[in-house]
Order: sequence, then C-alpha cells, then structure tokens
Amino acid sequence: MTLGVLKVAAVLEKAGYPVEVLDLSGIENFTDVVRLHAASSPARVFGVTSTTPQMPAAFRIARELKAARPDARLVLGGPHVTLVNAGRKGEIARGLISGRAARAFMKLSETFGVLVAGDGENAVFLAIQEGASGLIDADEPSSPLFLDNARLNEMPFPARHLVDVDSYHYTIDGVRALSMIAQLGCPFECGFCGGRESASLRRVRMRTTDNVVAEMLEMHGKYGANGFMLYDDELNVNPRMIQLMDAITAAQARLGVEWRMRGFIKSQLFNDAQAAAMRRAGFRWILVGFEAGSPRILTNINKKATVEDNSRCIEIAHRHGLKVKALMSIGHPGDSRETVMDTRKWLLDAKPDDFDVAIITTYPGTPYYDRAVLHDGGKNVWVYTYPVTGDRLFSYEVDYTEVADYYKGDPDGGYRAYVYTDHLSSDDLVALRDQVERDVRRELGIAFNPSAASIRYEHSMGQSGLPASILRRSAA
Repeated sequence: MTLGVLKVAAVLEKAGYPVEVLDLSGIENFTDVVRLHAASSPARVFGVTSTTPQMPAAFRIARELKAARPDARLVLGGPHVTLVNAGRKGEIARGLISGRAARAFMKLSETFGVLVAGDGENAVFLAIQEGASGLIDADEPSSPLFLDNARLNEMPFPARHLVDVDSYHYTIDGVRALSMIAQLGCPFECGFCGGRESASLRRVRMRTTDNVVAEMLEMHGKYGANGFMLYDDELNVNPRMIQLMDAITAAQARLGVEWRMRGFIKSQLFNDAQAAAMRRAGFRWILVGFEAGSPRILTNINKKATVEDNSRCIEIAHRHGLKVKALMSIGHPGDSRETVMDTRKWLLDAKPDDFDVAIITTYPGTPYYDRAVLHDGGKNVWVYTYPVTGDRLFSYEVDYTEVADYYKGDPDGGYRAYVYTDHLSSDDLVALRDQVERDVRRELGIAFNPSAASIRYEHSMGQSGLPASILRRSAA
C-alpha cells in the first residue's frame, strides 16, 4: 500500500479534517472508479500521489477529476514532482532558463493546480488552503516544512484504516506481512538513482527505536501482521541498527510470537554482527542493490562498493541463514557485452537465492537525467558522461506523463530499453538482459515467476508503477 499518502492522511485526521483515501492499487478500471466516486463526493480538494512510473495513470486520474468536478482543487505530491522540481532547480543553478526538467515541471503545473515537492506531512496544510496554487517546496532543509528527526518521530503512523488492509496479499516465508518505512533518505550518490538531487530523498531522517517498534506492535495488534517488509533505502545506514534489531527481538519475546521480516541493506556496510541481529529479529530475506559484476561499471555508477564487497555481503548473509535477493541492472555508462557478462559470471559465482535484472531508465532527479546534455544538437537523444572514466550513456527523450513501458517492460511484449551505450544498442541491452536472466536462473535452479513481469516495481529507483492513490479532503 502507498504509505506516503496514508501519512499525509494521518496528519490531516489528527488536525481534525475529514479525510478519505481512494485506493486504486490493483484496480484495472481505475478511471471508472475515479469518475463515479468524484461525481458523488463532497470533497473540495483531491490530492494525488505519484511516482514517475505512475504518471500516465496520474494524468488519466486528473482528467477524470476535472471532468467530474471542475470546481475541485487538484494537488499533486509524491516522488515524481519532487524529482522534477529538484531537476528544475538544478537547471536554474546552472543558468538554464528552459531545460527539459523545467518543461516537465510546466506540464505538471498545467494539469494540477498545486504541486507539493518533498515532505508532504506539513506542506499539505498549505496545499488545502483556499487560493493555494503553484508550488509548495518542502524539499529545502531550511524550510519549516522539511522533516527532521524530531518532527518525523512526532508524526502519526500511516492511516492504514483508510484502506482495505485485508485486500493486500503479501507474505514473507508464508507469513502475512505489511509494509512500513522506519527511516527516510539515502546518503549515497549512485548515478542511476532517483532523488540524488533532492534533499528530502538524500538526507537520512530517522525515527527512534521505540517509535519504530511501536508501529510494528500497532500493525500486529490491529491487523494481525506477523511479517514486515521494510522499505527503508538501506537499513544498515542507521548506526543504531543492531539496537533496533534487538528491540524488535525483545518485542516478539514479550508477545510470545515470531515475526518474519524483509528489507534492504548496503553491501559494503554489512557485517556479521548486523546479520546475526537481523536473523534474531526475524529477517529471512535481505535485498541488496549490487547492480553490476563489473568493477568498471561499479565505478561508473558511483556505487562506492566493490565486487569483493558484494561477494562478501552474500557470504555473510548465508553464514547467518539469511537469503539474498540480488538486484542487478544494465544499461549504465560504458556497459558492453563484456561488462554484462561480468555481471552474469558474478551472479553464477556468488549464488544469490533470487535476483532481478533491470534495464536502466534515466528518471528525472537522477544524475543520469539531470546532468545529461543534448547529443550532437539532436532533439531526442541525451548523453550523460561519467567524468572519471569518460564513459557515456545515451537516452531517448521520454514523456513520463504518457509512457510507462520503459522498465519491467510490457508483460505481454517484454522489455523495452530507452537507453544505449557506445557499445550496445537498445535492442542489444534487451537481448543481453534476457540472456542473463535465462542463463542464471537455469544454472542456479532459481524458478522464474511468470507473473513477476506484471508487478511494476523498479528496485533501482524505489518507485512503484501501480495506479496512484487519491487522498480526498472533504469540506471542513
């Protein structure tokens, strides 16, 4: 479930506003639902949250809302507008008056009356005011709208009661699980990753151990959850991670239950003490963005981890009974057949328990997008150059408000790549991606889930592609 909009709903409820959430995840005819619901709703403000892959759905939702309720105010928040605004500010800082991020921002402004960039929990109170319009920028650390550790800790838990919790079916080792986020932000500067230019996505903000455990206890008590998927960018960025794991272990002992957990870690920070604590707390799976098996590519993506770091991470995990899902990607600057085969070889040697191979897309808010320039004066191709090695990545222009087949592909038609390198065409990347997936699954005996291709989630960017959710604020 979409936790960001549920946190915004929670702060509005706490302040006394009547709120509803129209949860559209997994609903195929979501535009029909929006049209029928909006026509009979007393709401005066409709807030839509959207990641970049969700933008085509968000624009369809906006069109339905405008048709059904021309009097309503539309507010757009979430990762996409945050990333586009960060890219726009970067262009302004570089003296660009009308760059592509600025043009993308203008298109958002023309469709939605109010744009909220960054943390929405405090910004929403400005967005719902009469006459609100334009941009509310909560992506500035100096702003009172920006959440610090103390403010984050004071926020109510996501208003999960506003959605049908039982309609979500997710398990960890057969145990029913719900998702949560214990901390915000990732400090690393991977070139492919969304939000590297955005303060709210770059700065780590942490809740206290007691606060995180209290949310788990609430989910266990209210919804019977005994499994928890933590979507923190990297759990072991937290210097108190072992303390948190021990507190989670103690909570289970008090309740007389066993929980099962899953989450993301950073490979070069991982150690035996962390692994042992995670196992005690109930973790059975960890997900790691290793991304590549080629030293050159790891350099080009600014990963700050070596091939040896990544191999050692899997060894530590397996030593402590943790399964590893290796998150890999191709289509980086300098990628060639040789570097992709390095990734294939590394997977076969390291033997993760599961893996995923994605083709990179240059999202707004990534260095690959924000620091690219037009290629040879062309109108449709951009080129990013990693300054250390000079390796290049070319990307086709994508209208993210209309196109959504650039990652995970079309479930019926396979992957499609919108990038290429000096060594590999877009078609080459697709063919090599398919070859690596096929070869490694066969050699390691890892079953392929045919329904996985239709689950639109881009691990490298942390962005889901299911239809956006809508928060409706009724008249006060």
